[in-house]
Amino acid sequence: MERAQSETIRRHQLCRVGQRLVGKRAIRPRERRLHRRPSAEKRQAGAGPGWHGLSRRDRRPRRIAANQLTAKATQEDKVAGLDAGADDYVTKPFDSFELLARVRAMLRIKELHDQLEEWNRTLTGKVNAQVEEIQRMGRLKRYLSPQIAETILSAEEDLFKTHRREITIVFLDLRGFTAFSDTAEPEEVMDFLRDYHSEMGRLVFKFEGTLERFVGDGIVVIFNDPLPCADHSEKAACMALDMRERVKQLREMWSKRGYNLDLGVGLASGYATLGTIGFEGRMDYSSIGNLPNLAARLCAEAKGGQILTDQKTMSRLETKFSAEAIEELQLKGLARPVVAYNLIGAKS
Repeated sequence: MERAQSETIRRHQLCRVGQRLVGKRAIRPRERRLHRRPSAEKRQAGAGPGWHGLSRRDRRPRRIAANQLTAKATQEDKVAGLDAGADDYVTKPFDSFELLARVRAMLRIKELHDQLEEWNRTLTGKVNAQVEEIQRMGRLKRYLSPQIAETILSAEEDLFKTHRREITIVFLDLRGFTAFSDTAEPEEVMDFLRDYHSEMGRLVFKFEGTLERFVGDGIVVIFNDPLPCADHSEKAACMALDMRERVKQLREMWSKRGYNLDLGVGLASGYATLGTIGFEGRMDYSSIGNLPNLAARLCAEAKGGQILTDQKTMSRLETKFSAEAIEELQLKGLARPVVAYNLIGAKS
């Protein structure tokens, strides 16, 4: 009778804080159910005949906070109870306010434990998503300035799908590089290219161009894709002029080292097909069509210090840039001669 009354009192006290008292006969079936699904039930149990404290040899149902309420008050009993898996140990006679305070404390701990368990459960997915985002960011930064890359990522669109768009494309090549690479040591050539690409790359990002590729001393830059740019022809021309001026400065240093190098540029505006090419794990962004071929052929014809463009592109630039006409060029792969212009500079 005394035990039943005691349990009734404890049950009412625990109900005041939204908890339930579960007897020992109900524990085993509940633990079996816990193995199938997680539970947030609060278990409050006491030691009695046939119940050796609160045994928690099976550690799986950790989401239940367990308080051992018992008449056994020796130090050995307390240690044994806690070792068995109890989260707290309360001896009789107990103070009801202390018991409720201990229950609330265990609930706070349980809430933190549940939160940590949920974080651990979702950690792998979050890490994989973050790695994928970092890899995507890395791919974008191969072609774009960091600012443009961030803009594309925030747009959450696949802008590298195959599409057709009007662009301006710029091909750059160093005159005299083949002779230089034939006579210089490979390490010297690599050091030179590293410095040269760094200088040109800064100007690509300055004018918000898209770097399509480096090929030895060759550089290919696209404007108006993947992000639109209303004045893409003008930006491309400004970049080419700045690059020519920078190479003029570098040539003074190169000549002291015995390098006889200069920059030739081909620039053209028009429509092309753009997208990624390659295979899984190694994709590159590229442009396909007559326009890239035209810019590449103009670059091949350009002498050191020249920026060659075609008549159509020059019609877009003539109000802001001065140029000199040169003879018609019969470019390889093109059926008709091309009227070409050498870009001199921006009009004041």
